[in-house]
Amino acid sequence: MEQGPWSGGPVAERVAEVRRSVAGLDLGARVVRVEALVAAARQAHEDEAINLNPATNVMLPRAEALLSAGIGTRPSLGHPGAKYETGLEDVEQIEVVAADLTTEVFGARFAELRVASGSIANLYAFLATCSPGDAVIVPPASIGGHVTHHLAGAAGLAHLRIHEAPVDVDRFTVDVDGLAALAERVRPAMITVGGSLNLAPHPVAQLRAIADEHDAALLFDAAHLAGMLAGGMWRSPLAAGADLVTMSTYKSLAGPPAGLVLTDRADLARRLDEIAHPGLTANFDVAKTAALAVTMAAWASTGEAYARAMVETAVALSTALGERDLPVVRTADGWTASHQLAVDASAWGGGQAAAARLRRAGLLASGIGLPFGTAPDGMPGLRLGTNELLRWGMGAAEMPELAGLVADALTGEPEAVLPRTLDLRGRYRSLHHLDV
Repeated sequence: MEQGPWSGGPVAERVAEVRRSVAGLDLGARVVRVEALVAAARQAHEDEAINLNPATNVMLPRAEALLSAGIGTRPSLGHPGAKYETGLEDVEQIEVVAADLTTEVFGARFAELRVASGSIANLYAFLATCSPGDAVIVPPASIGGHVTHHLAGAAGLAHLRIHEAPVDVDRFTVDVDGLAALAERVRPAMITVGGSLNLAPHPVAQLRAIADEHDAALLFDAAHLAGMLAGGMWRSPLAAGADLVTMSTYKSLAGPPAGLVLTDRADLARRLDEIAHPGLTANFDVAKTAALAVTMAAWASTGEAYARAMVETAVALSTALGERDLPVVRTADGWTASHQLAVDASAWGGGQAAAARLRRAGLLASGIGLPFGTAPDGMPGLRLGTNELLRWGMGAAEMPELAGLVADALTGEPEAVLPRTLDLRGRYRSLHHLDV
């Protein structure tokens, strides 16, 4: 991405560093460099580190192979049976099979698959239910509310008036009574819930009742919770009253890099379809659709066990970290009800600083907002997840050892922990969970 004059600090420094490293290389050498970087990036995640970042995962090899199967560049404009170009009879069947598998797994009536990412899925949801100038009530960043719900993201780009919901600190979600009072004042067109950190179930049914009082839509952002829903560990938000569910398909779902929108309402499904075609999407990557179909079949076959193991392992890791006196975030209902957990990293300069420290120990993580704690960048939380380590064969039994690595990297010398991290990582080399 070209960096303009508005980019400064570490961004400009990093871009300049990369440009210096390839200065003078001819076209062929630059291609070789890119290919080498791709191999190095994969090695960094799959050989040289334990990935505790819940925003990423490992695809099924059978699904990943379809991404380079040679159909991604074939046009797909239009609907099955009414395509603009010819020769798409097989592509049409892929679309139908993928949609049916997706609705089966999530228990939804309709699924919009032609979505590039979870962020774009949220934009679809806002465009389907709101008009410029409408008010929306969204979870704040302090409980993991995503940027797409805020001014800098899709909601702002759709010219919506954004109001942050009050917070229930004990359950790490929105405060229902406070949100009801806020809704009386701002009369929202939409209420959103869910986001980038989910430790306890959200009050979807109560929010449905509030939304009904104001003829508002209710959106559940399941970008990080898709695997919990697909595996039946969390109740379907649609069954609890949500109008729309959006998600990324590559995080806890372990699918291709894309997005998804679910609904049970035929009127919203039609509106989403119009936004996709002839609106925003037009042609789309049917290779991703094929990969999603394989992923959904795997979830229908073996996903429940994977989802259950993610939660059990997250609780085990939380417990082990707590036993080492790390300030693990705990809700009124326990450590966590999902594959995610968080540590108050204020003592290490916040979540991003703590994540950088763990990186030196071969442990990958990220920062996140919390309704307490302090950090220069406003992200005091260190966010961890169990989705990828389970795919490599680890589980609850390995969490005391892993907790020791995290604790020692945070409180001691991270570089001294790296050999132990690599030893643990080296014991788990084959993929587990999700298969057809």
